[in-house]
Amino acid sequence: MKKRSLLIMSTKEIDTLKIIQDVIEKRMKQHRAGSLLKLSTRQVRRLCGRVRREGAKGLRHGLRGQPSNHQLPSGRLDKALGIVRTTYLDFGPTLANEKLESINKIFLSTSILRRGMIENGLWHPHTQGAVHRAWRERRASVGELVQLDGSDHDWFEGRGPRCALLIFIDDATSRILWGAFIPVEDTLNLLASAKSYLLQNGRPLALYVDRDSIYKVNRQASVDESLRTGNPSPNSLVPWESWALR
Repeated sequence: MKKRSLLIMSTKEIDTLKIIQDVIEKRMKQHRAGSLLKLSTRQVRRLCGRVRREGAKGLRHGLRGQPSNHQLPSGRLDKALGIVRTTYLDFGPTLANEKLESINKIFLSTSILRRGMIENGLWHPHTQGAVHRAWRERRASVGELVQLDGSDHDWFEGRGPRCALLIFIDDATSRILWGAFIPVEDTLNLLASAKSYLLQNGRPLALYVDRDSIYKVNRQASVDESLRTGNPSPNSLVPWESWALR
């Protein structure tokens, strides 16, 4: 009786085998298989040939169970870490690796040295604090909230004067509802542009603007202002009542 051998395959290899079998049995096109497997059509044909000749084991990597050709020689990392501990303790992985190569003639990748330095407490990565960004749900209907954005740029590439592009963007749909080139993004031009937008699209519930000084008072309130209304509001959601367009 012929002795059966156990074939161990990874989940990825099993999925690949199923796709290749579909190609062999004409249930899938080669280009579709290549798209799923992220392989070229030529590689798919090669895999089909291997499966026809060798069966499922044709997909197994030829080096499985054998040491990688790129495996780091035994003791090299330990030697490098010893030198770092005694000579380059104040260096980061990149600079330490450069010194190991140029002075000590020890060659290894910076990523391997970095991992070894971290695991042995020779270097602590500087973790950058996560930037908190508040998530806001989009409005449900067109015109509920309109974002007003201006961008100063040499839009005409020297063929005309430098100007600012002012656009009104709907929050619900991301559609540009109105836009115009204006000489400069100042109060008068903004009010005139807002009036044109109103005449064409009607009044939204609110405008969303940035924290530029055109929209927000970037100074401390005076004594008279504090007595009347308190400090100027920094809110970037501007209700239409505050624009008072006439």
